[in-house]
Amino acid sequence: MKVVVKIGGSLMKAGVPEALVQDAAKLSPSHQLVFVHGGGDVVTEYANRLGKEQRFVVSPEGIRSRYTDRETVEIYQMVMSGLLAKRLVQSFHRAGLKGVSLAGEDGALITAARKSKLVIVDERGRRVAIEGGYTGRVSGVNSSLLDLLLGQGYIPVVSPVAVGEEGEPLNIDGDKAAASIAAGAGADAVVFATNVEGLSLDGSLVRRLSAEEARASLPKVGFGMQKKVMAAVDAVKAGVKEAVICSGTKEAPLSKALAHEGCTVVTP
Repeated sequence: MKVVVKIGGSLMKAGVPEALVQDAAKLSPSHQLVFVHGGGDVVTEYANRLGKEQRFVVSPEGIRSRYTDRETVEIYQMVMSGLLAKRLVQSFHRAGLKGVSLAGEDGALITAARKSKLVIVDERGRRVAIEGGYTGRVSGVNSSLLDLLLGQGYIPVVSPVAVGEEGEPLNIDGDKAAASIAAGAGADAVVFATNVEGLSLDGSLVRRLSAEEARASLPKVGFGMQKKVMAAVDAVKAGVKEAVICSGTKEAPLSKALAHEGCTVVTP
């Protein structure tokens, strides 16, 4: 069974989740695992240390994201690919696993089209267009590279930095990166591990949703969960059998997610 796991930035901020690593060690003999990680809060922390104030923008759909200029994308590369990915690989090695870190730009693992313009909502509530900066929309996944590594028993750890059409690094959303990799690699499941059990509506955990039901729920949830639900919908619409949103901090989080215990499952 091939599974793509996205470790949310909320988990990476607190350090590599040991429960996830240990569960990966238990599953690896019978599963092919690919990890994608977030870490936006850590990027912001290091950018502030370097004196680079971060700018965040909001789309007309209410999605908040980092505005990525040239200096910011270099800090993004440094923290995502040079720090957080290596932390995860080191944790895998301590658990007896063969982790290998890749940015999406390595081997053109993830290609993306650079956004020439971004439409955002300004402080007055007006829609305005601004330069796109170094932000990309995923256009392709080099699944043969993943298959090569998986076939040799490695666990790829992917940072969400894509390569653009002119060879430039592009910031891409980690949840969308995981969904794209799952679809491109023909994964059976994509698991979004975060700091909550799953999607909650009216104070209750939603255990199962169709893609259309998940899409209809978007106006009712916060922006952080919105991105995961949108990515889950994209994944199953693209052929992944199921997308699971779960807590990455409880015992055996991946095993329980794949068994549909205490999580939200989105199906086609």
